[in-house]
Amino acid sequence: MRSKQYDAPAVDLRAPTEADEAELLTLNQASRAHYAPWVSPPVSAKQYAAYLERSRRADVCSRLICGPDGGPIVGVVTLSQIFYGPLCSAYMGYQVGAPFAGRGYASAGVGLMLSLAFGDLKLHRVEANIQPGNSASLALVRRLGFTREGFSRRYLHIDGDWRDHERWAILAEEWVDPAIRRG
Repeated sequence: MRSKQYDAPAVDLRAPTEADEAELLTLNQASRAHYAPWVSPPVSAKQYAAYLERSRRADVCSRLICGPDGGPIVGVVTLSQIFYGPLCSAYMGYQVGAPFAGRGYASAGVGLMLSLAFGDLKLHRVEANIQPGNSASLALVRRLGFTREGFSRRYLHIDGDWRDHERWAILAEEWVDPAIRRG
């Protein structure tokens, strides 16, 4: 799946494999300071194996954000706790490595994942939970049309601490693929 995003680099999304371990771990290890305290992605072979196993569950859709045409891995975007039935919803998490931050890769990757969520996966709602101090991530969800729905105290345990999060969500009927916006 390839992005045609406005004001963002072209990216591809693809499922992670065993062959991606070294490249993703190298990116994550080099990006530890950039990720802290927002996310704790895998930085060891054991953690990567657990991530890969989790990514293959029926209630998870995890994709690597990559440069086009086999380009480097720049980050990860994941839908988790995918529920169907009357809820038809998922949670979204994402990160982009330090060398690629601030260049539109996260917006492009998240946009592609939203198109997948509301298209092929036929979800109704996607929620992103973001720490209040994460200004880059808050700007991203605003830019893509999410709505702030609330605040959750000590919501997620990240990097050894329970952290507050803002709840942001977007509904299928609100999503307009940025490729369509540009015509």
